[in-house]
Amino acid sequence: MSAAATPRRIWLCADDYGISPGVNRAIRDLIERGRLNATSVMVVGPAIEQREVETLQAAAKASPRCAIGLHVTLSAPFRPLTMHFRPLDGDMFMVFPRLLRAGLMRRLDSEFFRNEVRAQLAAFAEAFGRAPDFIDGHQHVQLFPQVRDGFVDAVSEIAPKAWVRQGGRDLPLAQRLASPKAMVLDVLSAQFRRQAGRAGLAFNPAFAGAYDFTRAADFGELMRQFLDGLPEGGLVMCHPGFVDDILVGLDPMTDVREREHAYLASDAFAQLLATSDVTLG
Repeated sequence: MSAAATPRRIWLCADDYGISPGVNRAIRDLIERGRLNATSVMVVGPAIEQREVETLQAAAKASPRCAIGLHVTLSAPFRPLTMHFRPLDGDMFMVFPRLLRAGLMRRLDSEFFRNEVRAQLAAFAEAFGRAPDFIDGHQHVQLFPQVRDGFVDAVSEIAPKAWVRQGGRDLPLAQRLASPKAMVLDVLSAQFRRQAGRAGLAFNPAFAGAYDFTRAADFGELMRQFLDGLPEGGLVMCHPGFVDDILVGLDPMTDVREREHAYLASDAFAQLLATSDVTLG
C-alpha cells in the first residue's frame, strides 16, 4: 500500500452470535484480535444468556470499532418470541426456502413478521441495554417479499437510527452472473433497498460473503475476491465458529466455520487487508 493511499473502511460481520457457545467464543476471539468489527446476535438462539452478552460487550468495548447488531431470525429450526405467529411448521418457523416461496406467491401476512421483529428488537434492548447498531437477517430473510414489509416497518418504528443490511453487490454484470446464489440476493436486495430508502433507513452500499458453504472452499481466495472492488462502507458477511454439539444440532454449517475462523485469525488475512488497501479500524 502506498503512503498516499487511503484504506477503504469496510464492515466484516460475523453472523449468528448466540447460536452456540462455540460460535460465540470464536467470534469474541476474532473481535479481540481486531479481525472483526461487527457481529449480529440471534436473540432466539440457545446461547444468549446474560454471561454471553456481557462477554461480547467486553470484547467489543476493547475494540476500536466494533458494532453489535440484531440478527433477525425467522426460519427453522428456531421458534418465534410472539404468540400466535404464522406460518409455522409445528412450533418452529418454516424452513427458509418455503418461506421465500410463500412470500413470492404473496401468501404471507406481514403483520406477523412486524410483531416478531418488534419482539426481537425488544429482546435485544433488554439484553444489551440499548438498540442495536444495525439489523440484518438470518438466511437473508429480511430481503424476502412480504417479510421485508414487516421488517422495515418494525425497524423504522423501533430502531430508526440503526442501519440495515442489504445483500446486493456493487460489481459489473459479468462478474455478478458468475454466482447464481448471489444473483438472487442482488434481485431481492434491489427491492429491499427501495423500501428501506422510502422508510429513511440507512444501509450498506455493497455486500459480499455469499458462497457455497457445503463445499470445501479456499476461504482465503474467496476473501480476496470479496474485498476486490468493495467500496468504502461495504460489508462482508462471515460465519466463524468452533463446532460443538449445540451447533451440530441446529445448523449444517459446522467445519466451514472453523476454516473461516482459522483464516481470519491468520497472518495471511492481515496481509490481505494491507495489500487490498482495506481497514477494519
